[in-house]
Amino acid sequence: MNQMFCFQCEQTAAGRGCVGVQGVCGKTADVAVKQDGLTGALIGLARAVAEAGGEQCPPDTAALMVECLVATATNVNFDGEDIDRLTDKVRREREQLGQRGRDLLVATDEYDLGRLWGADEDVRSLKSLVLLGARGLSAYAHHAAMLGKTSDEINNFLPVALRAVGNESLGQADLLPLVLETGRINMVAMKLLDGAHTEAYGLPAPKVVPLSIEKGPFVIISGHDLHDLKLLLEQTDGRGVNVYTHGEMLPAHAYPELSRHPQLKGNFGTAWTNQQREFDGVPGAILFTTNCIMPVRESYSDRVFTTAMVGYPGLKHIGPEKDFGAVIAKAIELGGYSEKRQMVGANGGSEVVTGFGHGTILSVADKVVDAVKSGALKHIFLVGGCDGAKPGRDYYTEFVKEAPSDTLILTLACGKYRFNDMNLGEIGGLPRLMDVGQCNDAFSAIKVAVTLAGVFECGVNDLPLTLVLSWYEQKAVSILLTLLHLGIKNILIGPSLPSFVSPAVLNILVESYQLTPIGTAKRDLLRILGQ
Repeated sequence: MNQMFCFQCEQTAAGRGCVGVQGVCGKTADVAVKQDGLTGALIGLARAVAEAGGEQCPPDTAALMVECLVATATNVNFDGEDIDRLTDKVRREREQLGQRGRDLLVATDEYDLGRLWGADEDVRSLKSLVLLGARGLSAYAHHAAMLGKTSDEINNFLPVALRAVGNESLGQADLLPLVLETGRINMVAMKLLDGAHTEAYGLPAPKVVPLSIEKGPFVIISGHDLHDLKLLLEQTDGRGVNVYTHGEMLPAHAYPELSRHPQLKGNFGTAWTNQQREFDGVPGAILFTTNCIMPVRESYSDRVFTTAMVGYPGLKHIGPEKDFGAVIAKAIELGGYSEKRQMVGANGGSEVVTGFGHGTILSVADKVVDAVKSGALKHIFLVGGCDGAKPGRDYYTEFVKEAPSDTLILTLACGKYRFNDMNLGEIGGLPRLMDVGQCNDAFSAIKVAVTLAGVFECGVNDLPLTLVLSWYEQKAVSILLTLLHLGIKNILIGPSLPSFVSPAVLNILVESYQLTPIGTAKRDLLRILGQ
């Protein structure tokens, strides 16, 4: 219990894996070991699903799988007691499936994840892509489920993926198709969530979001779950408490059903990786709804709350009843700033713009097409993905700065905090920098690309479009698998390559999809633009 192995995120120690007593993210060895145990229990549950019902997974069982897969993703749950409770819940669910006798329980033993770490490196690599991709797509499925949207395709796929991870008879030929199928199912999850968001909150539209903080009590809400934000806004209506987004919550300002609440004022801070510094002594309450929580420092631990699958020892957790009264009371107690406080982005900007979802961009597709045909627009770059603290991410800032004025920059996810406060001007009547939204909104970017390819009567790979991706955790893995499933090629990825991808598997991705590590911003731009 005092040793760990974890290599699921980009910042993993020495580019190989976190070992010893604590990971780079702050996860302790005992929590890491318990998360491996929870994953092994999930594999046992997946086997029980096959024994009890064949290809159909009961909705309640699938919902539990989704929750547990989310809880084992990076920077979500640091609380060992929470992981123990989930593991017990999985074991009880396994016992309730199908037969209740000893034969079923023996046939569906839990899997020792240590066997995966010791497997052939190429098999381990492919199984890791499936497992981590399943964790990523479960995050999207979880958000959709909070809005009442589920999918039998997702529910029935998760046990298949988990059983494959624990099936030691599978080889590369079996696992490669499953890796791409994981990407396909992630597309299903992202599309489901996109529809859930627009149905609940309306079509997002471009919105200028200030980085200033008004005087008076306030709550900072971080993470990705717009349902939690909506409930918080409803509970702060008329209370004199303002609400500020943080990190991946920024795109919430673009949805009319959320922005109609006048207390949703602006965005707090810069990248999520700066939270330990930016939250230090802040006179407001802080609510984490999903991943991207860093180890909480004592200087602000008394004002941090968690909800959903987020867990951290010693913090107050808001349960499924979603009563945020304690959060609001803490904000009132702290009182906020005594006067308006101006904050700035990474490049000194005082505001950012978000809300360029597929509905907005495709409504001006004719302008994009005209700009390309006239030669005013030479190339489109999608520069997006996860942010992180590891050195090398200045590449993305430099790439956007160096991109010629006749190029368009689409961005999404928290990697945009490296450059989203820049004013890049316009091209063909369009802003050169467009924030598509959260990592959850990768579906929007894909829909834009596919639609433009249809307009130009060509394939996506024939468009003047290049994807420049930054990755950190499992949702980025699932998005990459979706792009590979769609056959999209020539993707640049960084700041480093995943440690769980073996040289042989990487060679397959390079040969089949021309997946390329980032170099330097200037050299990559020159190569892409043929200069």
